[in-house]
Amino acid sequence: MVRRIIQITESQAEMLRERAREQGVSVSELVRRGIDMVLRSGMSNTEIRRRAKKAVGYVYSGDTDVSVRHDDYLAEAYCQ
Repeated sequence: MVRRIIQITESQAEMLRERAREQGVSVSELVRRGIDMVLRSGMSNTEIRRRAKKAVGYVYSGDTDVSVRHDDYLAEAYCQ
């Protein structure tokens, strides 16, 4: 193992401790898993943005006011 010093916010530290406790692992193990996830994804920011843009408009609802009433539609979907 290689030691590294990183700086994180207090809230990140608390959330890491809590998640590590929930999963029964050390904070270091949780950070290693997070690093592995980032490295395995292999996608650059450019690729992530490209995929997001490709998904825009993928579903056509027929509603013409979604950009204005998106919160209303979301609330309706969750309440059904």
